[in-house]
Amino acid sequence: MSERLALLFHRLKQRQQPAMGLFLTSGFPHPEASLPLLHTLAEAGADFLELGMPFSDPLAEGKPIQRASEVALAQGITMQDTLQTVARFRTQSEVPLLLMGYYNPILRYGIKTFCMDAKEAGVDGLIIADLPPEEAGELHQEATAAGLAMVYLIAPNTPDERIRTIDTLATGFVYAVSVTGLTGSSIQVQAVEPYLQRARRHIQKNPLLVGFGIKSPEDARRLSAYTDGYIVGSALIQKIENLWQDAVLSEGERLQSVREFVRYLKVGGHVSHETSS
Repeated sequence: MSERLALLFHRLKQRQQPAMGLFLTSGFPHPEASLPLLHTLAEAGADFLELGMPFSDPLAEGKPIQRASEVALAQGITMQDTLQTVARFRTQSEVPLLLMGYYNPILRYGIKTFCMDAKEAGVDGLIIADLPPEEAGELHQEATAAGLAMVYLIAPNTPDERIRTIDTLATGFVYAVSVTGLTGSSIQVQAVEPYLQRARRHIQKNPLLVGFGIKSPEDARRLSAYTDGYIVGSALIQKIENLWQDAVLSEGERLQSVREFVRYLKVGGHVSHETSS
């Protein structure tokens, strides 16, 4: 596990607090917005960040993140742009940041070069949604050599033995997908709880985090009872899309609304009209 991630999870465990991870697609809603948004998310209370690497065929994503990838690619966002954004973010922030995406762009970039460049930019780990650990040997080896954490996913239909295997292989945390569906899918918390309880029994080495479909602090609070934290992606992407489509708002007002929404996700309470969905 990277030093920043290790320190984060150690500190939160001591405080008995869940980690809140937030996802943003690189280059969305436009290239100049990525860096201010990352800083806003960090300042508003994100414990760690996931920066999505835009890809033309994001198989695990629902409509909000699919659209975000399409928008970013249409504006010419490349892997080099994404790494440059991380490097610029890292000059002002020590909040852990992982890259999330799909294997094909990494293969095209070159696995070893990608891992070295990601580490140099300040990336802490990788979440590759379409890469099971059985097929991740080369990337896992190069990521480990570069000091990048590897995060692997489990789902409600993952057998107990495989959960234990994934826990053994992961070097960052285990990502519990809440549903056997796409990001942004609606979830019934009471239906997810038995799965997370089962996963909790078999995850011994790594922190266990849950994502997909979390839209409110109530969802986060209930699911965090069985995990070490939660990840919000589609709800945040949808919020950002709505805000940047509102031509009346200034850039500062949009960022302030994002800040309020993040604080709402973390601690609950009132969210202003501009950030409501």
